[in-house]
Amino acid sequence: MRIPLYEMNNNDYLSLGLRNQWHPVLASWEVANNPVGITRLGENIVVWRDQNNELHALEDRCPHRGARLSLGWNLGDRVACWYHGVEVNAEGKAVDVPAVDSCPLKGADCVKTYSIIEKHGAVFIWFGIDQSVEPDPLSFPDQLDSEEWSSFLCMADWKVNHRYAIDNVMDPMHGTYLHCTSHSMAEGEKSAEMKHTPTKTGFVFEKDGQKGVNFDWVEYGQTGTSWLRLSIPYKKDFGPGGEFWIVGFATPIDEENTRVFFWRCRKVSGWQKNVWRFLYRNHLEGLHWDVLEQDRIILENMAPNARDGEFLYQHDVGLSRLRRMMKKEADKQLKQIVELNNSQEKTLADGVPVNG
Repeated sequence: MRIPLYEMNNNDYLSLGLRNQWHPVLASWEVANNPVGITRLGENIVVWRDQNNELHALEDRCPHRGARLSLGWNLGDRVACWYHGVEVNAEGKAVDVPAVDSCPLKGADCVKTYSIIEKHGAVFIWFGIDQSVEPDPLSFPDQLDSEEWSSFLCMADWKVNHRYAIDNVMDPMHGTYLHCTSHSMAEGEKSAEMKHTPTKTGFVFEKDGQKGVNFDWVEYGQTGTSWLRLSIPYKKDFGPGGEFWIVGFATPIDEENTRVFFWRCRKVSGWQKNVWRFLYRNHLEGLHWDVLEQDRIILENMAPNARDGEFLYQHDVGLSRLRRMMKKEADKQLKQIVELNNSQEKTLADGVPVNG
């Protein structure tokens, strides 16, 4: 049984992911008519669409006896538990207990709610520490937000902690070796000096002296959500749009599993957009999955507790910098969690009920 967040150390907390930000959790197409049960950041969540196609998210736990609400029915503005029919609405209130005429549970706020939004073909959930605080605004790089770009979303579930997936993208040098037989990363030098440059939302980590040849740079950004962005040069016979861009996310499922989201983007419009999308679906997509599979195999077969025995060198400056940033943020969040828990315990001791 997992210990409460307020009892965790920094490493255990980070293994489940940082909070107070938006995380992609599903592709939009995965949420249809039935409730969908997921685990993200170690939390069980039920997601469903109402009659107006609006998304809702709750803790996936019936307040009666703890059954999964996601196994039940979608009643539009509420979900009904399969076990005994208890109905919980989108605000986390038990609105009906059909098995009895009168029950104190009816009308009670008893299930945690989540802010949820749909963007760029994916579902994002706000994992806030304090439920009384509004979510931060959510924005994305131009490759997703601008109509001048066209993108495809691909997802995969990897049996690895999300921090290894982040490290992998923060390491441009691995492309020259791990992906040397790929359609896009066979060129360039086998060695390089690396440098980093701060940006308004994070920093860029890149090879010094080589650009536009291979996987030569990566950017970390925080805009209400944490993303990684990179580009890889493409030959003209791979269609219009110039460089091939990737905007990526690594969302923790739990301590040992991660769902990765990669938007594959090119700057195209009009007829070029149609050509690019046709070419991608009929040729390039399979090549890209081959590259992603190489990443998965390496990461899922890392040595147990690989980070404990590392010998980092100059190529690892970028991932080391991001690790320090994440550790600092985790310390800040843990302090907030402990203070909030202490406040709630005091409130309960004073005999005042705590909502949420």
